[in-house]
Amino acid sequence: MITIIAIGKKHDPNLASAINDYEKRLRTPFETRWVLLPYSAKNDDEARQDESERIINQLRPNDFVILLDERGQRLSSPGFSTLLASQQNIVIIIGGAYGVNNELRQRADQVISLSDMVFPHQLVRLILIEQIYRAQAITTNHPYHHS
Repeated sequence: MITIIAIGKKHDPNLASAINDYEKRLRTPFETRWVLLPYSAKNDDEARQDESERIINQLRPNDFVILLDERGQRLSSPGFSTLLASQQNIVIIIGGAYGVNNELRQRADQVISLSDMVFPHQLVRLILIEQIYRAQAITTNHPYHHS
């Protein structure tokens, strides 16, 4: 099971159907569960600190934490698949609009970027779940992913 912790509201109705469609296709160990934490009512650094602390409170010592960050390492889809298939207790974090604090960044076992571009958080959810499904397809040699 892969846990995705995201700051923000429930899935945007315009994207929820697509997110749910990919989720239905996922099988162990690529199944996902979402933990949605509300935005902080604070601003800038205070919001980053508040949201990061709430994310850290969700983590267990044995979790393998992947932080999504635009400055992170870029992986190919096969590379992402290899990463997911090689770990257990995976938690993927989508931080808030102000990012995450240094404590959470240091807690991450891997910091990755989905792109050099910046996407709205709701769209990141869809891109991420599609990439998890693609990772499953790569691992199981399903024709969804064409190399």
